[in-house]
Amino acid sequence: MLAIFETVAVTLWLTKDNLFYFFNFSYIGISISLGIFLFIRKYKNARRVTQLLVGLYMLIYLGIISGENMQIEGFWYYLLIGTFEAATIHYAVAKIFGPLIFGRGWCGYACWTAMVLDFLPYKAPETPRKKIGWIRYITFAVSLIFVSMLLLAHAGNMERIMFWAFIIGNVSYYAVGVILAFSFKDNRAFCKYICPVTVFLKPMSYFSLFRIECDKSKCVSCGRCKKVCPMEVDVTDNSRRRKNGTECILCFECVKNCPKDAL
Repeated sequence: MLAIFETVAVTLWLTKDNLFYFFNFSYIGISISLGIFLFIRKYKNARRVTQLLVGLYMLIYLGIISGENMQIEGFWYYLLIGTFEAATIHYAVAKIFGPLIFGRGWCGYACWTAMVLDFLPYKAPETPRKKIGWIRYITFAVSLIFVSMLLLAHAGNMERIMFWAFIIGNVSYYAVGVILAFSFKDNRAFCKYICPVTVFLKPMSYFSLFRIECDKSKCVSCGRCKKVCPMEVDVTDNSRRRKNGTECILCFECVKNCPKDAL
């Protein structure tokens, strides 16, 4: 994993002639590798360490201090003005092409929204899944329309508008996420029903190289893995069409809780 991120870091440093990208992706790679190391050493909060290291870095340093809109509005803004910088690179690596390798690992290890929501009490959903996933497509479309209208209207000081869109967007995400978590008794309700980024993540994650797989010869069908999965993935099914398969965030809760080490 560290080698993958270092390759990205060096490639962007040399092609963009900007040392920032080397430090940025090296830091993220080291943070993720640390989490994997701690997981191997059976430290129970291994994923949370990486989640906080990466999430706080992107939220506070890149977003608030550096003034980069790393939300989807920032991606649309830079994409529509033809600039391959900041949010466009972030989305390309973490949310569009990256999932071909590590699926929705972004959601489990780096998302600053989920970073906060995962502290709430409903780590495993306590109510049946709702059929309202279509809402994510509305928020996805609204974000694109919002930025497009600003550009078409030739709004002044777009960088400042994008900064405040980042601040207001994050506050809104946290508020909605907390309300949904307590309403549905599910910390990850926002991720399942509202988050617009999943429109990119889900189709690409279908082809993910890194996946949880089940050794059928060891599995005793106790169902514990399904009970602890925050995304309700049927990890006992090794096919790519398994239930909620494109929503696995590689949190390894199923692996840690399997009594037979079948996962």
